[in-house]
Amino acid sequence: MRRPTTICVALAAATAGFLALAWAKEEDVPLDKLPKAVLETVKARFDGAELTGAAKEDEDGKTVYEITIKHKKQAIDVTLSPEGELLMIEKTITAKDLPKAVAAALEGKYPKATYKIVEEIVKVAKKEEKLEAYEVLLVTADEKKLEVKLSAEGKILNEEDKTGDKDDD
Repeated sequence: MRRPTTICVALAAATAGFLALAWAKEEDVPLDKLPKAVLETVKARFDGAELTGAAKEDEDGKTVYEITIKHKKQAIDVTLSPEGELLMIEKTITAKDLPKAVAAALEGKYPKATYKIVEEIVKVAKKEEKLEAYEVLLVTADEKKLEVKLSAEGKILNEEDKTGDKDDD
């Protein structure tokens, strides 16, 4: 007869393993293994771009591909459906390229912060590209690492503490 403690430990280990698999939503994909429609869309929209990496993810129960490219000296992440539908474009920009309202909001709330990554987020719906927001990964004066999402008007939409994360440096 097994002891209840042994069964509980085994059950906890199995649950932890299952949760780890569920959270591991992103999987690297070799560029030559991407769906043809995904490659065609990226190459058509970003003529002359250098594809540097790809991943397959599960977002809200749907499979999407995120392709990392260099286009005109700019780092860009492009999110597409498996059928090649363009869903989102995340362009890395410099802090000086932020709209004045966004820069002012950041300086007001996070004075003396250091900006690590600044991105312009463009949503694509029915082939129409629309600026959705700006995302800034910053380190505050008191060493907190935050990811801040702002509207083009400078309204803070979301703030996420990334202090313990290692992959966003």
